[in-house]
Amino acid sequence: MIREDLRNIAIIAHVDHGKTTLVDQMLKQSGTFRENQVVNERVMDSGDIERERGITILAKNASFHYNGVKVNIVDTPGHADFGGEVERVLKMVDGVLLLVDAAEGPMPQTRFVLEKALAQNLSIVIIVNKIDRPDARIKEIIDEILLLLMDLGATDEQLDSPMLFCSGREGIANYSPEVRGTDFKPIFDTILEYIPGPQVAPEEPFAMLVSNIDYNSFVGRTAVGRIEKGSVKVGQEVVVCDWHKEDVRRRGKITALYAFEGTNKAPVETASSGDIVIVSGLEDVTIGNTICDPSNVSPLPFVAIDEPTVEMTFAVNDSPFAGREGKFVTSRQIRERLYKELLRDVALKVEDSTTSESFRVMGRGEMHLSILIENMRREGYEFQVSPPKVLLKHDENGQLLEPFEHVVIDVPTEYQGSVIEKLSSRKAELVQMAPQGESRMRIEFKMPARGLFGYRSEFLTDTKGEGIMNTIFDGYKPHKGDLPVRLTGSLISFETGESITYGLYNAQERGTLFIGPGEAVYAGMVVGVSPKSEDLVVNVCKKKQLTNTRASGSDDALRLIPCKRMSLEECLEFLAPDELVEVTPKTLRIRKRILDHSVRAKARSKK
Repeated sequence: MIREDLRNIAIIAHVDHGKTTLVDQMLKQSGTFRENQVVNERVMDSGDIERERGITILAKNASFHYNGVKVNIVDTPGHADFGGEVERVLKMVDGVLLLVDAAEGPMPQTRFVLEKALAQNLSIVIIVNKIDRPDARIKEIIDEILLLLMDLGATDEQLDSPMLFCSGREGIANYSPEVRGTDFKPIFDTILEYIPGPQVAPEEPFAMLVSNIDYNSFVGRTAVGRIEKGSVKVGQEVVVCDWHKEDVRRRGKITALYAFEGTNKAPVETASSGDIVIVSGLEDVTIGNTICDPSNVSPLPFVAIDEPTVEMTFAVNDSPFAGREGKFVTSRQIRERLYKELLRDVALKVEDSTTSESFRVMGRGEMHLSILIENMRREGYEFQVSPPKVLLKHDENGQLLEPFEHVVIDVPTEYQGSVIEKLSSRKAELVQMAPQGESRMRIEFKMPARGLFGYRSEFLTDTKGEGIMNTIFDGYKPHKGDLPVRLTGSLISFETGESITYGLYNAQERGTLFIGPGEAVYAGMVVGVSPKSEDLVVNVCKKKQLTNTRASGSDDALRLIPCKRMSLEECLEFLAPDELVEVTPKTLRIRKRILDHSVRAKARSKK
């Protein structure tokens, strides 16, 4: 039986192809918001980091009504590091809107999310977005989309998927790229016509797969998912089980039930097969669990999530400045926070390490882990992290394997030589090159994931900020051997104290500084980068010796070059194997693992 009064859809695309902006317009044009209601742009990106960076990190649910049909819509992340979010929300929907940028065309993450949608045999509506871009190349994009569908083994029905052309920012869409639309009515009509209602089994016992987890300080942990069978009501007794864990059998009671109305949650007393709902009252429920009727305890299959490829060590801060700025600083507090993150992030893994003071944290990529670090520091946590490193494995023949990335780079043609040279030295294999318009080139590589560590900032410098680099996991392949390490050295503070203009003036001749005058430093802290390959110890706390002929006032004549302020991602990229990042709510400091100069020198000579 199919419910005709309901549609469950997800929006999937590569990062920055306009998913969240499109959802904004769909909610506005469907009458979800009042005419005089003030609504923020990208209303679905509710997190501070999401708004600051302009990316979606967590999948979000919303709904609207059109022609008597309720449409539940899920806005998914576009960045490869958050692919775990995309995989699981596709279990909640019957169709997808695939967005493709009218200038960039299908990108690595487009391929990734489309492959997942095709594997689940979901109906697809293709939307070529941003047709108002001056560099749009719509006819070529249509061919590229069809080639991608064929390459992924799409069925004849999926190859005949409807294609629309729109500008999410202007809120217009049409079936032809030649005719300018006036509103989103073509998109709404196509959703109702081509995406089927959910297949329901209202007479069978209740069963629902948990696809997402949220936490509310008033009601505790809540579970989000689609009801696959039967119906549910507030106060109903249920059993929690799991497809992959036969021993999971927990009884509980549903204390509250919510449905999505617009961007809000509305309490309801009952919900039936096909509805996407939020359930509260089940304390230990987690992603992948099945909530079902006690009369028929039968777990629903849950999609296997790709394994993590990158790991970092999170440890208690043991620097001389430890505990000054953080609210949560102990290993117990850090451990609780990391394991709490596992409840909502299925792509993350956390393990206790050999010492009680540190933890192995494994994720999909550097950005995946850096978002966790940034969230923790904003919550008041203080800790230190190691350089990222890839997770290696062995095949059945004992051969060492490492994760590879498919790298797609768009650059002005004058910089392509520099990019190819740099990546080739990092064991990248050139797959193909294709011109993009008159002045840009798209270059594709397959390369070890560790070869990208520390390259992104170098890439932006080499391309004068005009290059665009996208990556996606390409599987495990034979290990490529040693890669070149960082070619620059670190400027290391000689003593603990406060940085002085006189000391900084002398130090800046040795390299680029990360700090300015009047900042607290300690011995062993990295205060800059040296163009030479070896580390240099500098005394940024050094004061001028005062005599009758050398007055302190003459310091005013010293001119300091503006220091380079490093973001969290830049700090992680900069790290040498023997360095750490000290993360506090107020400060990011790079330091040597061994702070004492003489002990560090002995360790280096032994090595």
